[in-house]
Amino acid sequence: MDSEYMDTCECSLSLQQLEQMDQSEYVLVDIREERAYQHGFIPGAIHMEMEAVSAKDCALPKEKKIVLYCLKGVISEEAAETLREKGYTAYSLAGGYGAWLIQTMKKEEQGQGRLEEIEKSIRKKFHKELFSKFAKAINEYELVKENDKIAVCISGGKDSMLMAKLFQEIRRHNKFPFELVFLVMDPGYHETNRQVIENNARLLNIPITVFETQIFDAVYEVEKSPCYLCARMRRGHLYSKAKELGCNKIALGHHYDDVIETILMGMMYGGQIQTMMPKLHSTNFEGMELIRPLYLIREDDIKRWRDYNDLHFIQCACRFTDTCTTCRTDGNTGSKRVEIKNLISQLKETNPYIEGNLFKSVENVNLSTIIAYKKDGAVHHFLDDYDEKKTDKKENQEEY
Repeated sequence: MDSEYMDTCECSLSLQQLEQMDQSEYVLVDIREERAYQHGFIPGAIHMEMEAVSAKDCALPKEKKIVLYCLKGVISEEAAETLREKGYTAYSLAGGYGAWLIQTMKKEEQGQGRLEEIEKSIRKKFHKELFSKFAKAINEYELVKENDKIAVCISGGKDSMLMAKLFQEIRRHNKFPFELVFLVMDPGYHETNRQVIENNARLLNIPITVFETQIFDAVYEVEKSPCYLCARMRRGHLYSKAKELGCNKIALGHHYDDVIETILMGMMYGGQIQTMMPKLHSTNFEGMELIRPLYLIREDDIKRWRDYNDLHFIQCACRFTDTCTTCRTDGNTGSKRVEIKNLISQLKETNPYIEGNLFKSVENVNLSTIIAYKKDGAVHHFLDDYDEKKTDKKENQEEY
């Protein structure tokens, strides 16, 4: 047996080897970022990011074997090596969370009975939290109209997969006809991510249309804002393919929490007051609109639906971020969004209405108390008609 093979065996464990170990012998550690861990993890795993694992005063027990995993089993190899240098018996889980996810999905029952239970949970147990709010957003913001052909864009995560199921459900009850295309763009996914998306689509009975692009290759060498460029390119390809298929709208899976986080991020990091709109006309693709039908649905309710049905979805599908940072369709990386999410959570401890107030803040804008605002590219300043208002007020008082 050559030394390279021996090193691999000593430094990593297969899923089969892990399953054969007594759980009391080891500690399973997920070293992905917090958002990825919260999105889904191997049962029994604790969360400890790379920085904590590498710290001098690492809190992991030396009397037990330490098994670490990341998304694909690449970064965890480095982390295991760091621990071994400190005297730990440490291993990297071969294939990481992705390999475990594929194995788990293969073991799951793929029968009709499970699908019926998943769909029933939308109609019954989660009707108020999910279906009702989905329908409310569609009606309140006029997101779907008669004879629309909508490209439901599926990234593979919990939000877009649920959106697809909600669209299927509402079409059964809707009073007017519209068409759906369940569109999946493969920008150069790792094989594991592509397989997870296809497996979930089969399980959930979502007839996906997959098309391939080379976006990941195109942005690989970009040093400045590659996530922003990638997001812009993905959006453009989705619009283009949807229009090619005869669609007049694309639907994205942004939810209520995305909306309020965007409001706060814009203020704190962008120096502006803005939000994700429930729908937008495309400026580059004539006749196309973007809609966000999960606009009123809370992320925690989506998670509860996912966990209740024991579903597993991908989180970050970027081929180059094995450290599992979150690439969002608005171009923001996950770290800042997690920071804002945590801030909102802290503020909620003293003000339970903070989330609703953030959402309402962009519905209740009083322009007479705003120093300046932009509309259609033009800047309007309060000084523009400040003196005129004073004259008008004086004339009104004299007339009275």
